[in-house]
Amino acid sequence: RLHATDVTSSSFRLVWPRLLSQDSGFYSLQYGPEGDPAARSTLQVPGAQSSLVLSQLAPGTTYEVALIPESNVHYFPPQRTRVTTLPEEISPVQVLISDSGPRSFQVSWAPVLDSVAAYQVLYGPLPGNSAKLLQVDGSHNSTLVEHLAPNTTYLVTVTAIYKSGKEKSLSAKACTLEGEQGQ
Repeated sequence: RLHATDVTSSSFRLVWPRLLSQDSGFYSLQYGPEGDPAARSTLQVPGAQSSLVLSQLAPGTTYEVALIPESNVHYFPPQRTRVTTLPEEISPVQVLISDSGPRSFQVSWAPVLDSVAAYQVLYGPLPGNSAKLLQVDGSHNSTLVEHLAPNTTYLVTVTAIYKSGKEKSLSAKACTLEGEQGQ
């Protein structure tokens, strides 16, 4: 039976019993999102092969897969299966503020995903519209925000910029401590 293993949000491995050999034919593999015949792809797979990884798939999508053994020796019925890719993992799902001082605080977030190219940390005092932007590499999960006003509430928004171009944001409030007098 044709079945899928190693399912992720953008790929899965197809495994099937060895029906053909290198000499007795090849497989025609057709796959595409369920209910969208126009988006179907067809691959030719050598007869000696019994597994294949399909990648660059859409997250959270059910794919219809048909494996058709093309043999000049025997007739084998097509094997069909449906595989649903995992939903896209999203980041950030939490934003934490720590180490607050009069003029700085630490912002951290989770999870850190390979699919994120960069993070943007936007922060500004409340109420107000003078926000500043920090760019953070996608492999990092925290940054220090400095040069702030003491005893002030800030709105901090962390935005994940995915390699796919999508964006996901999450906000938190942060308060700086009262500064020493005479500053």
